[in-house]
Amino acid sequence: MGNVADVEHADASVRPAVPADTSSIAAVQVRSWRAAFDTVLPATALEVLTGDAALTRYAEHWTRSIERPPSRHHRVLTALAADTVTGFGAYGPSPDEDRWPRTDAELLTLAVDPDHRRAGHGSRLLNAAVDLLREDGFETISTWSFADDQALRSLLTSAGWAADGSRRELDLSEVAPETHLSQVRLVTRIA
Repeated sequence: MGNVADVEHADASVRPAVPADTSSIAAVQVRSWRAAFDTVLPATALEVLTGDAALTRYAEHWTRSIERPPSRHHRVLTALAADTVTGFGAYGPSPDEDRWPRTDAELLTLAVDPDHRRAGHGSRLLNAAVDLLREDGFETISTWSFADDQALRSLLTSAGWAADGSRRELDLSEVAPETHLSQVRLVTRIA
């Protein structure tokens, strides 16, 4: 992975995820989603997306993503406090039709455990992802953020990201009838 030297700050670090991290990553995903979306999603949808069955699905997904990524440019990173996984991020080439996947990357997800927020883990994950993407020749990175996810948007805008005017609606009718969530795309130049 190039010179992915651990980004360290006291007992905090970022490193490439390993298969042994998948249960912890899934648990962070569930806890962070519960905290972020408890006022945005109906309770039934939140239960489907963060219940025990979801935890198992997410662990299986992260195992596949780590062991067999779709390309050499897809990566999963973990943030740690000592040996505890406190957050994770995943990125790869952008799949958006108006982006070029050779130079435009997408931050697919970034999550920090609610008990470990405001300790720099999100910033360390972003910085490590940007460093690795630069090494791979990417020039921009984008992400889709829920319009109501102020924590993520605040982190990204403080790091120089800006909305580019693109919007999309996610249809969550499978888990909550007539539930649609608006997302905005944020972008930053890294080269």
